[in-house]
Amino acid sequence: MKISSQYKLIIFSSIFFTLFYNYSFFTNVIKTYSFSGLNSIYILSTALLLVSFLTLFFTIFSSKYTTKPLLLITIIISAFAAYFMDTYHVIIDDEMIRNSLQTNLSESSDLFSLKLVLYVVFLAIFPSYFIYKLKIEYKPFRQELFVKLKTIILSISIILIILFSFSKFYTSFFREHKPLRYHVNPIYWIYSIGNYVNKSVNSGPIVLKEIGLDAKIIPEKTTDGKIKRELVIMVVGEAARADRFSLNGYEKETNPLLKKEDIVNFPNMYSCGTSTAQSVPCMFSIFDKADYDYKKGISTQNVLDVLKHTKDVDILWRDNNSDSKGVALRVDFEDYRTAQTNTICDDECRDEGMLVGLDEYIKNHKDKDILIVLHQMGNHGPAYYKR
Repeated sequence: MKISSQYKLIIFSSIFFTLFYNYSFFTNVIKTYSFSGLNSIYILSTALLLVSFLTLFFTIFSSKYTTKPLLLITIIISAFAAYFMDTYHVIIDDEMIRNSLQTNLSESSDLFSLKLVLYVVFLAIFPSYFIYKLKIEYKPFRQELFVKLKTIILSISIILIILFSFSKFYTSFFREHKPLRYHVNPIYWIYSIGNYVNKSVNSGPIVLKEIGLDAKIIPEKTTDGKIKRELVIMVVGEAARADRFSLNGYEKETNPLLKKEDIVNFPNMYSCGTSTAQSVPCMFSIFDKADYDYKKGISTQNVLDVLKHTKDVDILWRDNNSDSKGVALRVDFEDYRTAQTNTICDDECRDEGMLVGLDEYIKNHKDKDILIVLHQMGNHGPAYYKR
């Protein structure tokens, strides 16, 4: 099959993206504005605006050697993005990209479903195969350049006409409902990749900033004159919603064992993010939620380093999750995701396995304070039923 111009393919592809990859976007727009009266015209204009913007984007980067690869890559990634946005109601931002890149095969396999297969077949494989087999008739360079400029000018003109014609609607759209833009596929995940690269790629070698070099443990003595040693076991679990804890007033009994213990409950705590890659490093860093970012986290020592500087604390990190996300790079680390170290494994290794042998570790480190961090799998990932 042939097509007379690569720009026709770009326009058809832009329409296809708008119609079949943006269910989440249009669903959220309709929930916000309702598809009635003048709003129906406004919402239809967003579809035309998206087609024009995608056409402009692909045309700018189009050439004899880039058009097909660009469309194929975008189609495949957008199919997966559409599945996760439509199914799990997530947005594909830079932190989600970081989390995806750091997710292991075991966690990824839990996401496999028949619905995912259908999305991949109908939104990735079929359109990709069609584009791959399609033969594009290319014209001489000057003619191609002329058509390219004409397509760019036409796309920009349509975008400006729509924005100025419905300026009140789009002022509200961009100022008051910013989260709606996060669902635009593929525009937002492309932007997020750029944002991820900007936040993650370093222009030179990482220089680790040392903090708390003067940290000291002030010894406390017992009545017989001996130094009192402290044992702290910190369990790092999954981020959970405070309003789903019966300890905080939730009507269902979700903390039947905890309520029997003499505990101190902080009901108004916030995680830096919903992903392990963001929340765990931030939790141990010197920065609060507003100031923390990935580059600051990897280039600044954390609280474990400060405790290690005292030379009076033995630190052990045992991990049954993905890993410490860089927090435990400079302290003793033990991986409990494998049966070689974790003695309690069936279809996956259990958190209880991290308790095995702790009594021996404690006995062998009585001359110092001890901090043991147990990083749980907990209710991690979509396969909650496994745990």
